[in-house]
Amino acid sequence: MVKAAVQEALNGLIEDLRATHGENLASVVLYGSAAAGDHDELRSDYNLLIALNRITPEDLRQAQAPMREWQRLGHPLPVYFTVEELSDAADVFPIEFHQMANARIVLYGHDPFEFVKLSDIHLRHQTEYELRSKLIQLRRLYIPASVSINKLCDLMSDSLSSFAALFRAVLLLHGHEAPVAKPDCVRVTAKVLKLDPAPFERIFEFRAGGSFPSSEKEANDLFGRYMLQIEQVVEAIDELTRNDGSGS
Repeated sequence: MVKAAVQEALNGLIEDLRATHGENLASVVLYGSAAAGDHDELRSDYNLLIALNRITPEDLRQAQAPMREWQRLGHPLPVYFTVEELSDAADVFPIEFHQMANARIVLYGHDPFEFVKLSDIHLRHQTEYELRSKLIQLRRLYIPASVSINKLCDLMSDSLSSFAALFRAVLLLHGHEAPVAKPDCVRVTAKVLKLDPAPFERIFEFRAGGSFPSSEKEANDLFGRYMLQIEQVVEAIDELTRNDGSGS
C-alpha cells in the first residue's frame, strides 16, 4: 500500500505531468517493491514508468519542472517509454519487464502491460550478467565497509534488496512462480536452490529493526556466509547455461 504522504506527492506529480504532456501522456505506472507493498523488510524506491505516445527532446525538456519536485522529495527519476516501445522492448529487458508486469499500480491512463507479450529468450543471459555484476560490486564495496558494523549492515541490506529483485528471474528460470514481495523471493530461492537461509534471515532481522551484530567479527562472519550464498546462486544460473549448451 502506498503511504499517504507519498500518495499525495504522486497525485501532485500526475497533475503536473497531465499539465505538461497533455494528450501525449498515455500512462503513469508505479512498479516494483512499492507496488508490491514490501517496504518494511527491504529498502525500496518509488519506481515510476511514464508512457507517452511520442517522445522528443522537447517532451523530455518540458518534464524538467515536475521531475525536479519529485526528486526534491527523494524519489528517483521515472523511466520514459513510448507506448510502441513497451511492446518492442519486452525481449530486451526481460527482468525489468517481468518486475513491472508482476507488481504494478496504474496511477493514470490505461494499463500499458495489458497487451505486452513478455519474452524470456534473453532472460538467462541477462540474469547471469546482472548477478555477476552485482557480486563483483559487492566484493568491491566490502573492502571499505569491512571495518564498520554499521557500514557492513547497510551494505548487506542494500545489496540483498538488489539481489532479491534478480531472484525472481532465478526462480522463473528454474520453473517456479516468483513471489511479488522481495523477502518471499529470497526465501523461496533459498529453498529451491538448497541455500542456507540463515544469513538472509539475519539480515532481514536487523533490517526490520532487530539487533545488529555485536562485533566486527560477527558482522564479517555474517557477510562471508551471505556472500557464499550469492555465489551459489550465480553458480546455479551458470549450471543452467552449461546444461543447456547454448551459452546464452
